Amino acid sequence: MIPQLAILAASTTIFCMIMGSFGWQYIVVGAVISTALMWAFRDQIIPTPAPPAGLSFHIILYLPVLFWYLFIDIFKGTWQVITTTLGMRPLLHPGIVRIPLATHSPYGVGPVGYFITLSPGSFLVEVDWEEKVMLVHVLDASDPDAIRRDAEKYYRLWEYGRYKPIANAEERDHE
Repeated sequence: MIPQLAILAASTTIFCMIMGSFGWQYIVVGAVISTALMWAFRDQIIPTPAPPAGLSFHIILYLPVLFWYLFIDIFKGTWQVITTTLGMRPLLHPGIVRIPLATHSPYGVGPVGYFITLSPGSFLVEVDWEEKVMLVHVLDASDPDAIRRDAEKYYRLWEYGRYKPIANAEERDHE
């Protein structure tokens, strides 16, 4: 019950901030809309079964690190797009980089693909499950290993406990 109330309060607050007023009318309308949306998406809001406590604690504990990584990547990507757009830096090596997924769980692919796409200048094109690769388009593909290392740092933060990478891809196939 407490998580639902926290989600309702946060959603109502966000509604009021978007509307630019915390008048009682906006709070009531925001609460009604938030309640309706929470009811419509009740199965997605609180997963059943709940994730293990260790995973939840890990995500909460490392959230500042994740935000820092995202801030740095968004800042670097924005700078790269600005300098390329203004002609201060030539567009020499745009392309698609293949990031292997063989040692990572499906649990980590979605969030990591989202984190990569948040940064300007990079975009998740496709996840090929048969070849076990993530295809990412970047403005500067001259150093694909650096792009793979950037993706790995997000995997290390996100995959935890039973979701941690398996060293050998053949072990994954036998699970």
